[in-house]
Amino acid sequence: MLVRFWGTRGSLPVAQKAAAIQAKIAKALVAAGGKTFADEAEAAAFAESSLPFSTYGAYGGATSCVEIEGGDDAFLVCDMGSGLREFGIDAFRRCVAGHARTYHIFLSHLHWDHIMGFPFFGPAFDPGATVIFHSGHADAEEALRRQQEEISFPVPFDWLKAKFQFITHPVGETFDAAGVAVTLIKQHHSHDSYGYHFKRDGRSVIYSTDSEHKLDNMDAEAAFEAFFAGADLVICDTMYSLGDTVSLKQDWGHSSNIVAVDLCHAAGAKRLALFHHEPTYTDEDIARMHAETVRYAELVREDRAPLEVICAYDGLEVAI
Repeated sequence: MLVRFWGTRGSLPVAQKAAAIQAKIAKALVAAGGKTFADEAEAAAFAESSLPFSTYGAYGGATSCVEIEGGDDAFLVCDMGSGLREFGIDAFRRCVAGHARTYHIFLSHLHWDHIMGFPFFGPAFDPGATVIFHSGHADAEEALRRQQEEISFPVPFDWLKAKFQFITHPVGETFDAAGVAVTLIKQHHSHDSYGYHFKRDGRSVIYSTDSEHKLDNMDAEAAFEAFFAGADLVICDTMYSLGDTVSLKQDWGHSSNIVAVDLCHAAGAKRLALFHHEPTYTDEDIARMHAETVRYAELVREDRAPLEVICAYDGLEVAI
C-alpha cells in the first residue's frame, strides 16, 4: 500500500502569509552563506540537504484528505477536506492513463473541515464515475446535500453527474472495499467520529482523526490499543500539545501527540504520522512538536521496539 497525504490541517484551511515566505527566503540566504548555484536544481538540492524542512518546505494548509493506494482498480480516500480538490485533479490524470473511475470515500465525520472539498471534487461531475461513501453516520447524504443548498453553494447536489452510493457500516464489522478489509471504531467527538482500520496482504493502516483521548481515562483506551495493534502506520489526530489538552482545550474533540505515542507503544504499532495540525501553528511550531514527539517516544520506549514518528504534510507519500 501507498499512502498519499493531500490535506493535513485541522479545523480550517490555512495559507502561507507573505511574511512567512519572506522569512523562509531570508533564512535560506543566510544559510547559503554567499554560495552560488549553477541553476535552480542545484539550489534546490542544497536547500533539501542543508536546511530544515520548516524552512525549505511547508507542512501545507489543506484540511484532511488522505489517499490509500492499494485497492483493486479503485481509489480509496479518507475524508473530503479541502485537499480533496487536488486529489480529484490528480485522479483525472490517472484515469486518462487507464485507472478505473471508482472512488471509495471513508468519512470520519461530517464536520465542515472534513467535507468542504466535496463541492470542488471534479470526479463528482463525471458521468462515468462511481463514488461510494462509507460512513458510520446514517445522515452522511443529508450533510453533503445540505452543504450544496442554494443558500450555501451555487451548484446543487442533484446537478452532479457521478453515480453515488451511501453505505452506513456498523462498528466492529469488517467489510471489503476493492479488496481491502476495512473496520470502523467509534471515537469521542461532537456528533461522533469513526476511525478506520485498513488491511491487505498482511499490511495495515489506521486512520484515526478527530478523536479525543484523555490521560485520566486511559483504562477506557483498551479498544483503541486493540484497534491499532501491530499497525504498520497510524495516522493520528495530534492537533494539540499535552499542555493544550489538559488545560485550555479539554472536550474539544481532539487529542495530543503524547497520547498518540502512548497508544502506539501499547499497541505495538510501527509508525506514527502526526496529523490534523493546529491551524494557528507555523511550520516551525509543527517542526518543534515533531521533534518533541520523537524525543518523547524514545524516552518512554523502555524495552519496546522503536516507534518511528513522522510528521504528515501535504504531498507526503509513505510506502507501507
